[in-house]
Amino acid sequence: MDKLPESLLLEILSRLDNSADVACCRVASKAFNNVFPHLRSINLLCSCPWCGTSGSVSPSCFKKVFLDLISKLRVVESVCIRLHDAVGVDPVDEDFLKEWLPRVSQTLKSLSLFRLPLNVLPLISKYCRNLVELNLGYGWLSVRNLNPMPMLTTLTLAHSSLEDQHLNQFNKCFPNLQVLKLVGITGLKDPKIHLLNLQTCHWTQFHKQPSSLTLITPNLITLKIECFDSTAIQIEAPMLSHFHLSADSLNVYKHPGAGAFTAQKFENLKTLCLESFYVGFLLSAFPTTKTLETLILESRNKAPRHARDSNLTLGKLFKVFPNVSSLRINSCAWSELEACSNPEGWEILDGRIGLKTIHVHITN
Repeated sequence: MDKLPESLLLEILSRLDNSADVACCRVASKAFNNVFPHLRSINLLCSCPWCGTSGSVSPSCFKKVFLDLISKLRVVESVCIRLHDAVGVDPVDEDFLKEWLPRVSQTLKSLSLFRLPLNVLPLISKYCRNLVELNLGYGWLSVRNLNPMPMLTTLTLAHSSLEDQHLNQFNKCFPNLQVLKLVGITGLKDPKIHLLNLQTCHWTQFHKQPSSLTLITPNLITLKIECFDSTAIQIEAPMLSHFHLSADSLNVYKHPGAGAFTAQKFENLKTLCLESFYVGFLLSAFPTTKTLETLILESRNKAPRHARDSNLTLGKLFKVFPNVSSLRINSCAWSELEACSNPEGWEILDGRIGLKTIHVHITN
């Protein structure tokens, strides 16, 4: 091992997924210990040596190992602490973060933390002014005393409660976000995502709140929205090119006031995926879009008893998207289409020069 070039030894260490394994290599080999300080990232997973057979965490052991690792690195660009599956005392607390965040704040570009203390966001914004990517999960996130983070371009918040009902402070402190992913966030009430530089957005809602969602994103290109309850959605995204909309709540369809989809005219939309129990209801909400090239219809309802109510027909489809060239339909959506169409309805395909391909997936 000692005869291997340092560049190869460093490459071996950098390919280890868990920094706990890096710590073991340092103990086992002097050569590894010598090149270790040249690593630029730390990634600690819950399956590490300080997690016993019961999954319990020894906070003192975890902190000792982590602080030893981070103190030896010359430059730290990325830190990931992923212990949300472990049980016992949470090892990531506010005092612990204060021990090492100030030291790495100037060079740190990417930070991922899970099972979080309440004030983690204000703390990160205080020290990590040069942070480019932030990933936080499983916590209660306060925005009190949150400082602007103009360098941050990528943000993921997952399975957490955010104390910013309308996202006012959120929009103010993260003005230059280009990629945003919000998954299972609670504590919101009629949030408005108003980010002028946002290019990619992924929103997943599992709970009844919020009752509405507004996006004002003039440079948004890719959007994915997954709503599993009644939510009114309003979109202002003139540059949107790729859109995936998934909505399952039947209340939205039976009672339009409980949830609705409104959007300004899509002038650049190329690809659209509609996913629902009844695809026809989603299709009805869209304005006429002449730029759409690829349309994907996916239904998860294997027994559409009320499929006729959705009024999913080829005539309706081509009226909303007259220039679609590629059409992909899954098995359940095809059953919905068959239930709504009359025998003469298929004649609308005759003479459609723009339509190049139809891909239908049919299962027994």
